[in-house]
Amino acid sequence: MPSSQFLVSAPLISLHPASSESVTPLFSIIIPSWNNLNFLKMCVESIQKNSRYHHQIIIHLNEANDGSRAWVAENNLDYSYSESNIGICYAMNIARTLVKTEYLVYFNDDMYACPDWDYWLHEEIKKQKDSFFFISSTMIEPRETGNKCVIAPFDCGSDPSEFEETKLLKNFSQLEKTDWQGSTWPPSVVPIKLWDMVGGYSIEFSPGMYSDPDFAMKLWQVGVRDFKGVGKSRVYHFMSKSTGKLTFKANGSRMFLNKWKISVKVFARYYLLRGDSWDGELTVPMQCIKLKLNLFLNQIKRRLG
Repeated sequence: MPSSQFLVSAPLISLHPASSESVTPLFSIIIPSWNNLNFLKMCVESIQKNSRYHHQIIIHLNEANDGSRAWVAENNLDYSYSESNIGICYAMNIARTLVKTEYLVYFNDDMYACPDWDYWLHEEIKKQKDSFFFISSTMIEPRETGNKCVIAPFDCGSDPSEFEETKLLKNFSQLEKTDWQGSTWPPSVVPIKLWDMVGGYSIEFSPGMYSDPDFAMKLWQVGVRDFKGVGKSRVYHFMSKSTGKLTFKANGSRMFLNKWKISVKVFARYYLLRGDSWDGELTVPMQCIKLKLNLFLNQIKRRLG
C-alpha cells in the first residue's frame, strides 16, 4: 500500500521557466527538493558562489509546504512543481523538460558545492572522445559508512544551522582522494542526448530507491564504460535529509535483480569496480569463479522470490 508521502493518483504538475538570461549556461543542474528549504537555500547559494562557470539551476519542488516555492520564484530559478511528493524519478524526468544546455547535472538538495566543483567536471568532459560517459563529483561526509567512493569522516555539521563552512573551505582541497571507478551517485553529469537515449530515470523505481544504479545499468547497456568519479570535484553531503523522511520505500534492490538478472552488489563490484582507483575505461568482466558463483546465487534468489 503506497504511503501518503507518495501518491499514485495524478497530482497537479506545472512547469515554470524563469526569465531568459544574458549569459549562456554550461550545465543544467536539476535539484529535486521535498520541503527542505534551509538545505535547498544553502545548496543553491553554494552553487552560485562557488562555481567557476555560469549554470542553469532547475528545481523540482515536491509539495513545497515550507515556503520553498516562493523562494525559488523570487530568485528567478527555473522550476517544476507537483502538489504531492512524486519522488525523484518523476521529478528528474519532469525537470528535464526545462533543460537548456547539452549537459544535465543531478544534485541533491542536501549538498554544498565546494569551490570549482564544476571546473574539474568540465575538465574531465573535455577529455572525452565521445558522449558516452557518466562522471560524478566526490562527496565529503560527516560519518563513515564504508563507502569507498566518499571522503569520510570529515564532520562539518549535519544541518545548515550547525554547518562549519569556514572549516570546510579551509580543508576540503587538502583531503586525500584520487579519481575512482563506479560513478552512480550525484552530483553527476551526463550528456543530455545520452540521458534521452536511455529514457532518463525509470519510474518503476519511484520514489527513487536504487534508481541511480538502474540508470547506470541502462547506460552500461548502450555501451557506456566511463563511470568516473573525479577526486578534485567535491561537495559536502549532509546525508539522507530527504530519503530519511520516507516511510514508504520500494524494495529497489529486488526490483533491480528482477529487471537485470543480477544484483546491485554484483553490478557495482564486478562491472563498475565501484570505489577502486580509476585506471581507464571499464571492460566486461572476466567470468571468474567468484563472479560465476555470485551470478548463480542471484538466479537462485530470483527464482525463490
